[in-house]
Amino acid sequence: MGKNVLKEKSFEFGVKIVRLSKALNSQSEFVISRQLLRSGTAVGALIREAEFGESKADFAHKMNISLKEANETLYWLDLLVAAELLNEDNVSEEKSLAKEIIAMLVSTLKTIRK
Repeated sequence: MGKNVLKEKSFEFGVKIVRLSKALNSQSEFVISRQLLRSGTAVGALIREAEFGESKADFAHKMNISLKEANETLYWLDLLVAAELLNEDNVSEEKSLAKEIIAMLVSTLKTIRK
């Protein structure tokens, strides 16, 4: 990993979500797939946007929205398992990475607020 681990992990997460969404589409599951794709790819996009935030407040705002999107993505992953559209093994890497990104975002936001 390079110097911006959060940026790299969120990109990796986005790739995994795109692939998972594609697999869901092949099973004709389009509604949740779109929600998952939207929230899962927004995580990294918002982190990238935050890099060039207009102010510290703008940076914090975008990082906070990214945190919310990561948490929403976890919801969709849990829902897919609960609805028996996927099993836990199919989403364990994505869930683990999402939790890691959430922890990093929480830490970043705590540092910003000091």
